[in-house]
Amino acid sequence: MTATHLTNVHIFDGVGQSAATTVTIEGQLITAVGAAQAPQGADVVDARGASLLPGLIDAHVHTSIDSLRDALRFGVTTELEMQGFWTPEQRIEVNADDTIADVRSALLALMAKGGHPSELMHDLGEHEPGAEHEGWEMPSVSTPDEARAHVQRFAQAGADYIKVMIEEGTTMGHPGLPVIDSETLRAGVDEAHKLGLKVIAHATTLDATRQALDVGIDGLAHLFIDQRADQAIIAALADADVFVTPCLVVSASLMGRDAAADLAADPRVSGRLSQPWLDTLRGAYNTYPQGTFQHVLDSVAALHAAGVDILAGTDASIPVPTHGGVAHGASMHHELALLVQAGLSTEAALAAATSVPARCFNLADRGRIAPGLRADLLLVDGNPLDEITHTLDINTVWRRGACLK
Repeated sequence: MTATHLTNVHIFDGVGQSAATTVTIEGQLITAVGAAQAPQGADVVDARGASLLPGLIDAHVHTSIDSLRDALRFGVTTELEMQGFWTPEQRIEVNADDTIADVRSALLALMAKGGHPSELMHDLGEHEPGAEHEGWEMPSVSTPDEARAHVQRFAQAGADYIKVMIEEGTTMGHPGLPVIDSETLRAGVDEAHKLGLKVIAHATTLDATRQALDVGIDGLAHLFIDQRADQAIIAALADADVFVTPCLVVSASLMGRDAAADLAADPRVSGRLSQPWLDTLRGAYNTYPQGTFQHVLDSVAALHAAGVDILAGTDASIPVPTHGGVAHGASMHHELALLVQAGLSTEAALAAATSVPARCFNLADRGRIAPGLRADLLLVDGNPLDEITHTLDINTVWRRGACLK
């Protein structure tokens, strides 16, 4: 087993700047931070002042093997699937392959018949006749008993957490979508909690967020975008200890902004993505152009100031420009920049992509740089604590100690 000993490195350990300047990797693990001497026979690497971060964790995706590969190229070592069928058996390939990111999954969400995201699949069917998803109907629930049975089924299938959809469709360009009633939602949430699983809600309006809080969810997979947060909702989220993954990149896309076009033109991105994904980055949902993006940024700042956990997530999905503005891996760096634009410090933004999602999703073996943890690491030139965009100056990525060449 060959060890790697990094020297002359700035370290963001997942929480803050470390005083140490060395990190030792042996096998799949970090074995030392700050060791003066390298293990005998170790490969000693002079980082020349580059910065080492924990591997990034994208707290909201819809992924595939190819997308996990793209994610890792950008230093995203873990993706959290929020609507996709990744059972433990299906993850055997992922676990064995250190050229792709790791994944955790909600499997399939609690949703109403004909509710979100059915409308997206219908839209894709119009654009891609004969596509694999065409004609397939996702499982739905309409009663408390059905909700409990759904949660039991997917818990037994290996779901790491449960997702619920509370989406009336206004922000998605499909107002009037069916939504599960609160009694049914509460039954599903309660069942998940009995089984020791957290529940994450899709809610993009303030009313939906209030409903999510009322039924006892643990986290939000989006932040509402129809209005700026007021003191009542800020206090309610803080008091309930609910974490929020605002997915600012997709919020901007829903509002029609082409903010990701600059990202697609960045040579640090364009050299790592295929043309379909670059085209997707230049696209947008554009289903809620009446929204005000600054209000969303203001809401993030207010929630962070109130002590609400903010997580970095992108809602990256498939390469379709009409669902665009977002790409696996690349958009995590855009999300970090937008979190800083919202008012988070660079340190807080980096924590939102490392230690905070690890804590909120009980991923105790990653998200920080400390002895005994997985050697999921990202080395970047420059110091992101000084300027967040340095996260895209990617030098080296490790997944479980395996160096991505």
